[in-house]
Amino acid sequence: MTYDRRPAVVAIDMGYGHLRAAHALAEPLGVQVLHVDRAPLADPREQERWARSRTFYELISRGSQVPVVGRPLRAVLDALTAIPHLYPYRDLSAPDLSIRALRRMIDRGLGAGLVEDAAQRAAAADHILRPRPDRRPRRPRPHRLRRHRHRHPPDLGPILPRRSKIRYLVPSQRAMRRLRVYGVPPAQIVVTGFPLPPGLLGGPDLAGLRARLRERLVRLDPTGSFRAMYRDELRLFLGAVPEGRSSPPLLTFAVGGAGAQAEMVELFLPRMRPAIEAGRLRLALVAGVRKSVAEFFKGQLHRAGLESHEGVRVVQADDVPAYFTAFNALLAETDILYTKPSELSFFAALGIPLVCARPVGHHERLNRRFLLEAGAGFKQWDPRHTAQWIDEWLLDGTLAAGAWSGFMRLPKTGTYRILELLGYGVDGDGRARSTSA
Repeated sequence: MTYDRRPAVVAIDMGYGHLRAAHALAEPLGVQVLHVDRAPLADPREQERWARSRTFYELISRGSQVPVVGRPLRAVLDALTAIPHLYPYRDLSAPDLSIRALRRMIDRGLGAGLVEDAAQRAAAADHILRPRPDRRPRRPRPHRLRRHRHRHPPDLGPILPRRSKIRYLVPSQRAMRRLRVYGVPPAQIVVTGFPLPPGLLGGPDLAGLRARLRERLVRLDPTGSFRAMYRDELRLFLGAVPEGRSSPPLLTFAVGGAGAQAEMVELFLPRMRPAIEAGRLRLALVAGVRKSVAEFFKGQLHRAGLESHEGVRVVQADDVPAYFTAFNALLAETDILYTKPSELSFFAALGIPLVCARPVGHHERLNRRFLLEAGAGFKQWDPRHTAQWIDEWLLDGTLAAGAWSGFMRLPKTGTYRILELLGYGVDGDGRARSTSA
């Protein structure tokens, strides 16, 4: 009998953030991403509970972007995503209303399928890897776990970080400090960085990332002033950067999983047409898995007279895995990423400067601050004049500087560090191999 010792990668479909990180880890491990809100981890009743939560969140996210009318919804969204101020440092480990609500949902069966799956994996591992010599091994009986779950709900105890055995792998130093004030013991926190797609990194030596950044800096620095000023530093960390000019930069505008802010295209596209037709800028509009958003983008391109122009494209897929594949391929040639400061904030580590659209929720305001402090992101100006301020940032080297700051200051190797902590190395083909004996 064989036993698959590879880790289970589990996420939830509540926007793209959780799934994006999970797919980056599942790819080198060669496993499928399991969804805690779908079968087989969730029964129909639990799936319905998650679906209601997701629908509510998406409605609030999209509605909060509507002028004037969306103001009350924006207040609701800020309340739902509120994060207490980190300073002054103080003990924040006491359960608040959200933690108590989570406890009630767990008592009603939320996440029970995930717990059952973990119990079965542990039972299988113990049975196969450490058999007892003094008695005949017995086959695990998953149905017993299900029966106990329904008849005798386990006493999970208070949800207190200091009593948890969870080991937290966090994307930044600030996230580490926040977990500590929540009561998580320092020994259980490891700062790894966000898990970025392996295909955009090119291996632990980041060969692919460096090669793409060399070419990107040429497109982001049409006057050559930035490359001239930082010539020695660029050569030291990237190798020889091409001189002269290249193809026009690619601006990628991406909406989130809820489709919020898609209407911004209607503002900036008409005045962007001259720059696209003159060959100074290329544009990609990313609709994710939402066909309605893709159709809206195509309609706006038609109105602007750009639907057949070779310098524009619309990216949309039928499911999340296909979307991530297409989006990652697009990022490999993207020069400027224009999006709300979601989990994509961490992608600035790839040397792609982020232009931050208006944050959707309090947590995204903190993400924007993270980017601004690192010099890797910029607040948008008036969206109607996007083409003009992008052109200005290109000419004075602002975007090239943002790309360089993101590459130098933000962690890039989170995927490989997490795999290392799990006992895996990465071969030349990009696949994870166990390093345990």
